[in-house]
This record gives sequence, C-alpha cells and structure tokens, in this order.
Amino acid sequence: MLSFCLSYIYLYRRKRGMTAKMAAPMSNVDEIRDRVILGEFGVKNVHTTDYPGNYPGYDDTWDLEKFKKNFRIDIVHSDENLLEFDMIGIDAAIANAFRRILLAEVPTMAIEKAFIYNNTSIIQDEILAHRLGLVPIKADPRLFEYRNPEDQEGTEIDTIQLQLKVKCTRNPRAPKDSSDPKELYLNHMVYSGDIKWLPIGNQADVFADAKIGPVHGDILLAQLRPGQELDIVMHCVKGIGKDHAKFSPVATASYRLLPEITLLQTIEGEQAERLKRCFSPGVIEIQNVNGRKVAKVVNSRLDTCSREVLRHDDLKNLVKLGRVRDHFIFSVESTGILPADVLVTEAINVLISKCQKFLTELDAAEMD
Repeated sequence: MLSFCLSYIYLYRRKRGMTAKMAAPMSNVDEIRDRVILGEFGVKNVHTTDYPGNYPGYDDTWDLEKFKKNFRIDIVHSDENLLEFDMIGIDAAIANAFRRILLAEVPTMAIEKAFIYNNTSIIQDEILAHRLGLVPIKADPRLFEYRNPEDQEGTEIDTIQLQLKVKCTRNPRAPKDSSDPKELYLNHMVYSGDIKWLPIGNQADVFADAKIGPVHGDILLAQLRPGQELDIVMHCVKGIGKDHAKFSPVATASYRLLPEITLLQTIEGEQAERLKRCFSPGVIEIQNVNGRKVAKVVNSRLDTCSREVLRHDDLKNLVKLGRVRDHFIFSVESTGILPADVLVTEAINVLISKCQKFLTELDAAEMD
C-alpha cells in the first residue's frame, strides 16, 4: 500500500512537471541537510532529509568507506563516574539507540530477593525491600551469568549474597542531660554501609580483590530505636534496566546537538553587552577591536539554546541560531557500579550483537 502511494505521488508530480524542482533553492540545501535552525516561533529542519534521491546532484547512498571517513568520537572529559564525548557523523536514530541501550540493556547486579527474618522497625517489609533493591551494588556483571528464574537458590556463578543485621541499643556512656539520638543510641541509623557480603561457594577466592558491596556506604535505609532490629539476607542477580530500573547502570545518559551561533554582522557597544547577557557564560565575549567593544562567539558549545536573544527586536535579526545535525554531545554518568567508559564500551558491544542478530535473521529469511 505504501509503495503504491509513493508511486502515485511520483506520477502526479511528473505529470505536473514537478520532478525536476526542489523544495528549496540550491543555496539553502546544505543548511536544510546539515543544520537545525532555531527560530523565534519554532524549530526548522528537524527531520533527516539526506536520503537517496531526495536532492538532485547529491549522492546520499550509504557507503561504508564514506561513513568511516566522516564518523569519529572525541573524548571531552573522562573520570571514573562521568564521561562526556562527541559522536560525529551519525544519524539521530543511531545516537538515540545508543542512549537507550545505556539506560536499559547494559546488565548490572542488583538486589532481587530480600529474605526478612526480623524487622521490628517502623518501615514495612515491602518498603524496606524496595529501598534495598535500589542500592547500587559494586560487582562486575561480566563475571556472572543470568540466573534461571526457576531456580529457588542461587549458585556462585549467578548470585551474590548480602546480609543486613543491625540492632539498636542504648548508649551506656551517653550524657544524662542529652537529648541527641546520636549520643543516646547505638546503631540507630542504618546505612547501606552496614550491608555485608556473604560469599557463596568459592566466591571468597575468586573475588578476593573485588570488594563486593554497596557502591556508596552513606545511603540511609532506616532509623531504629532501642530494641528494634533488622535481620535480612539478600540475593543479587544479573539483570537489565528494561526489566527494572534498579538494574540501570547510569544515573543519566543523554545527548544534545552541538549549538552553532552565527553573527550576521558586527555587533558592538551596548548591543554587544546585551548580546553577551543573552547567552550562557563563556559563549560570547567582548573583544577590543581598534578601541571598539565588539562581540565575538568564543564557545558556542556552552550555549543552552534558550533563544533569549530573539526577545530583543534589535538583535534577533543579527544572530542566527542553529544546531549541527550530525554532531551529538553525549553525557554519561555512572551510578558507580562500573566506570563510565566501560559502560560505553559495553553499550557498543550490545549494539554490535543486535546488528549481528538482525543480519542472521535476514539470512535465515532469505534461505526460507
């Protein structure tokens, strides 16, 4: 049905003599293909249009060598938990697939089962189990297998066992006139750091240097009073964020297009000062040119694309705001389970496996 509709449109345009005409003058084609334009009342060129046959004179057929030449990744900032990098030369669909894989398909270890033997705190068992499940666990998921849902008890290759056993008592050395719970009670604040690892099988030898346990030890889980206690055994299993958010390895994984700011003419004096205030700090700077204060674009990357400048009638026609369509600024923040650069590598491996699976299914369909 779709191919019939497209054929009908083509024949209609051919009959009307429209096939040789373009939707825009040649001078604007490059802008339509490569830039997203931010206007006062809307955003233009948001859809990808550089597909084969859409623009006469442009060869948009996909070519592997051309892709290798144009595609690159530039690391801007990297530490254990945060990675910022530029991914250049790809379509938004691929960039978004990569982002979604980071969020939902890179596996981690998280608490799946909580065996509550004793809970005399004011927190209900279900709420406490939910809070425990969301505590990030420092364990390399690549060293474990997925657990069979039918297995009632885990093994050393698919399960990590943790224990939380805390009892609140009065502090015999507390000052008599004190009313501070920190002085009156012992173990009255239960933190994630109180969770201890109980090795299964040969895990103590295999993971001797792994330091398995909560990523952060200062996550408050419950508050107790004298006589109240918690005795809980937990099982961690391997999973992905698509099944439950607790398995998501990232706190944030996002991207944005590289901003592009073009000054259409020289802006100086008081206008230059106002122009600078319209953008994020560091985007526009005032330079002294022959004794005149002239505005210059220093770092458009820092711009948040607020379009504040378009509110000024005397400035809005002097500046052109856009974004580079195939330049994606990625920001990946790890929860601490794995370093951010490892998460990106694992996401790439997941994407590769998806492509390989798709090609295998295509080959199987052709054989049928």
